[in-house]
Amino acid sequence: MKAILTTVGKDKVGIIAAVSQWLATKEINIIDLSQTIMDDYFTMMMLVEVPQANVDFAQLQSELQDLSVELGVEINLRNAEIYDAMHFL
Repeated sequence: MKAILTTVGKDKVGIIAAVSQWLATKEINIIDLSQTIMDDYFTMMMLVEVPQANVDFAQLQSELQDLSVELGVEINLRNAEIYDAMHFL
């Protein structure tokens, strides 16, 4: 299943490394990504492939919330089908 992961927060060293490491531990593959610094704020959007179609999305989001707190950023993971549906209404 494809998903969109967004990360936004005050820029600091290690955000990409920590998010990428977390994804690797879950065997979630990064398909594409875009990141930039806007003023002092780090912004990143990733298209990822979650290996299981029936993954516990709530559990992944809960774990990402913990990572968000640890890094001091906001991280959101959403099924890509949500974005596809918005464009085909």
